[in-house]
Amino acid sequence: MTKKTRAEQRLRRHRRVRLNVHGTPERPRLNVFRSLEEIYVQVIDDQAGVTLASASTIDHDLREKVKGLNKTDQAKAVGKLVAERAKGKGIEKVVFDRGGYRYMGRVKALAEAAREAGLDF
Repeated sequence: MTKKTRAEQRLRRHRRVRLNVHGTPERPRLNVFRSLEEIYVQVIDDQAGVTLASASTIDHDLREKVKGLNKTDQAKAVGKLVAERAKGKGIEKVVFDRGGYRYMGRVKALAEAAREAGLDF
């Protein structure tokens, strides 16, 4: 049997979690994707298949602000921005989907910043 790569293992974890984590119009899903350099987050209504709000380190609003910061601080800025955008659309409660990543480092920093900015999960 061949050993799975780290990316394949993450995708298997993500698919397994997604069997139970669904975004509804009342409580959409806060999805995180982390690449080596950037971090992306979306608020998704899975029933309609629509992204309601999103933010990332490559956003025009955020790109200059996060330049020179370490990745954890960048993730905090992204978490704060997505919470502000979601609240602007009337979204208070979300369900957190960490995308198969461990809840530590950048994923944890993003989640805690979104909570501090007013999202409930």
